[in-house]
Amino acid sequence: MEVCSITDHSSESIIEEILKIYSSIKDLEDEEILQDTSDHLKNVYQRLDDLITLPIDYEAAEAILNGHGFDQALDTIIRFIYLYTIRLETEYANSILTSNEPWEMLKNYSFYPNYCQLVRTEYQGAGLKANDTVVFLGSGPLPVTLILMCHQHGLKGIGIEQDEQRAELSRKVVDKLGLSNAIEIIHGNHFQLPLSEGADLIMIAAQAQPKKEIVEQLAKALPAGTKISCRIYEKGLRRLLDRSILVGLPAKLAHEFKECRRIHPLPPVYNTVVFAVRSSAAAPERP
Repeated sequence: MEVCSITDHSSESIIEEILKIYSSIKDLEDEEILQDTSDHLKNVYQRLDDLITLPIDYEAAEAILNGHGFDQALDTIIRFIYLYTIRLETEYANSILTSNEPWEMLKNYSFYPNYCQLVRTEYQGAGLKANDTVVFLGSGPLPVTLILMCHQHGLKGIGIEQDEQRAELSRKVVDKLGLSNAIEIIHGNHFQLPLSEGADLIMIAAQAQPKKEIVEQLAKALPAGTKISCRIYEKGLRRLLDRSILVGLPAKLAHEFKECRRIHPLPPVYNTVVFAVRSSAAAPERP
């Protein structure tokens, strides 16, 4: 199986690898990515991880991702990463359900330390306190964020997941961990907001898509003063994971929301967390 061919960090080598990866996955259907049991997709995922962790600076990444007209390739790669991540989370969620020690199984999840630190950052950054309610858009089949928010910080959580089967799987995981009284999972999307229960913080997952559309809907639906947090990737080629950074999300946030804090990642976390408050609604346009 072909491995990552990059032997230097030149733009030419990086672009060549992006296009090779694109060629290897462009014809895959969603179900193939979610269900294929061969090593091929695992190796592609590893190649992508090798690629996005290359130590290149912001300006070099900007030139590569914005300057070569391969939007379709980047969109295809993002779709692959999204679906393969769902696959990994689904597999681990099922492992928790079959375990006699579900909490130990969860703690052995490879990204568990990352989530612990990220959740602590969001809890402190948003000024939350016990019994506050958080809504998490894009909670997925393994809602680790909500699990840790509620278990470690005493919050109440509402997860919104657009895929019905993933929503049901996550409910079973929450129940297995004994957190059904603290966490509710709703099958739906950003058009469900605002909820009648209200929320002290609305969180947008890094994997929540399409992020630009989500932010636009929140700008229409949320009352002034609503707090949101948004996980984004903005370091080096990790920006490849989040096309919203390349298509105007920061400008949209600045126009409709007042950014109040931005916390950059420290290892093992990769996400920058942007905290914002919905500004006063603009006056309707005159006909």
